Amino acid sequence: MTQVFGDFLEDLPSSQEYLIIGFSTSSAPLKQRWRNNGLSADFLADYLTTFFPSCENEPDTRQRQVEMKGSVSYIANELLENAMKFNYEKFSSLISIQLYLYSEKIIFIMSNNIDPQQVNEFQKRIENLMESDLGELYIQQLEKNAEQKNDCSSGLGLLTILNDYQARMGWKFESCQDNPQQITLTTMVQLIV
Repeated sequence: MTQVFGDFLEDLPSSQEYLIIGFSTSSAPLKQRWRNNGLSADFLADYLTTFFPSCENEPDTRQRQVEMKGSVSYIANELLENAMKFNYEKFSSLISIQLYLYSEKIIFIMSNNIDPQQVNEFQKRIENLMESDLGELYIQQLEKNAEQKNDCSSGLGLLTILNDYQARMGWKFESCQDNPQQITLTTMVQLIV
């Protein structure tokens, strides 16, 4: 079973510049590595800024570098946090984040397992994201979070990526051929540069 939602590119154009980071689910519990998400996201952002050099004589280049670094760090951190939070640990597999640099965009690809019992609910949330007015949905989520102060999942990460960064997102749910209960979720974010 393979299901695709949103703006998901099946065949990526070739890129000379890319970075892939993998996290083993068997070496240490992922929940213990939570603090490393920000470090990994910042590493990706620092790596990327070398391709957006700043010139002292052109202040706009410095501002662009700062903006790109902030955007990449935020998006990568949100993707990592969601992958770690919702990874289905029953199946030992690699969680990976990939970053591809093109002249007109940056593509993030995040892969992790997902609990088969959560697939339908998550797909409904994706459809709601794609069909709703993002500004209204953002306000509704802020109000909902204010009412439910003890809820640990804010639901604002994907909305912020779509709303504030004007990124395009896509998701692919794929069953393992050897074990149909093992479902890999691949999340793609396309950020225009």
